Amino acid sequence: MPKLVVASYCTTFLKSEMLHIYRQVTALSDVQTFIMTKKLQNRERFPFDDIELIPKPRINPLRHGWLKFVERRPPIVYRGEYQALSNLLERRGADLMHIYFGHTGVHLLPFIECWRRPCVVSFHGADVMLKAANPDYAMKLRKVFQAAPLILARSRSLERRLIAIGCPPGRIRINRTGVPLQQFPMIRRAAPRDGAWHFLQACRLIPKKGLTTCLRAFALFQKVNPRAELFIAGKGPLQPALEALASELGVSEWVHFTGFLSQADLLALYHRCHVFLHPSEMSADENQEGIPNSILEAMATGMPVLATRHGGIPEAVEEGRSGALVEERDYEALAAEMKKMTRSRRSFAEMGVLASESVAANFEQRAQTALLEAHYREAVEIADEAEARETAETPLVAPRFAERVPAK
Repeated sequence: MPKLVVASYCTTFLKSEMLHIYRQVTALSDVQTFIMTKKLQNRERFPFDDIELIPKPRINPLRHGWLKFVERRPPIVYRGEYQALSNLLERRGADLMHIYFGHTGVHLLPFIECWRRPCVVSFHGADVMLKAANPDYAMKLRKVFQAAPLILARSRSLERRLIAIGCPPGRIRINRTGVPLQQFPMIRRAAPRDGAWHFLQACRLIPKKGLTTCLRAFALFQKVNPRAELFIAGKGPLQPALEALASELGVSEWVHFTGFLSQADLLALYHRCHVFLHPSEMSADENQEGIPNSILEAMATGMPVLATRHGGIPEAVEEGRSGALVEERDYEALAAEMKKMTRSRRSFAEMGVLASESVAANFEQRAQTALLEAHYREAVEIADEAEARETAETPLVAPRFAERVPAK
């Protein structure tokens, strides 16, 4: 039986923070995939052999004006993108398109509704925000939910959010991040005898990561543990403000902003540190986490986690076993948990082992990839069954959307 051909659509392939997408597409084995993208980035970091750069359509001013102002077609049509995508997918013989990120699904909604084959759309966290600047966004999201046979969510918390904004529960499938365990070997950590505890947070330096909570909690801990150090790995717009806060709190000497690290250097830092911090919080624009990749990677290496009851984090960090959780923005509670964990040396070591075992049991890459491939097959079956019913019920089928677009 021939493999399904899946077009993996990502508007930019790939931004630095999208490592989880790269791992996903490169791990597929029972389906054949190629990348569709408008823009290439970081090719040295994310090499991939089969990439289709979506061609920019040639604009016919008369046709453009007719479709936009007379027929009032959506931008994807009057700008010619619809036909470019259709031609590319037809040439490649795609059975299904996986669209990464909900906002991209909204942009491609006219295509999802009318392409002859099914699309699935995956949601990752920021793409469940309702955009105040676009009052039609929620309505268009609901149309995406109806047009796609399956919707993929990275966590149960995102599933609940999708249901709350109108997605039928029966269409959602959980699509967890898969961790390649061989790249994150576990080591048994021993508590430092001299009190030189090393804490780590690895993330983009943006509001929802709770970095100010992390710094304030560390400052309280450092007062009674003067040899402790905090490492913050990553880049982002908040770095100047975070550096200023570290100075204000009097801990600049013990807080290290490492910048963006290669995978090898990040692994070395995981192994060097004792406890992972990730006090995520809901931002003002309702940008929430799925399950942060760095939490899973740190746990895989045998590091216990102190974080918040936010998004999908409680689905990965089991309180009292692989770490502890506090409420969002409660830096005093986070500092108290830091003190509690570091006072119980035996518990600290046991939690690290349990964290690694939990990731292996619930987030191992091969198992998660097999589930994703099963979701692809299910989506195709659902679409085929729906088409068969439609054909049986309506012998005379109206021309498809693409066929109604005037020729150039």
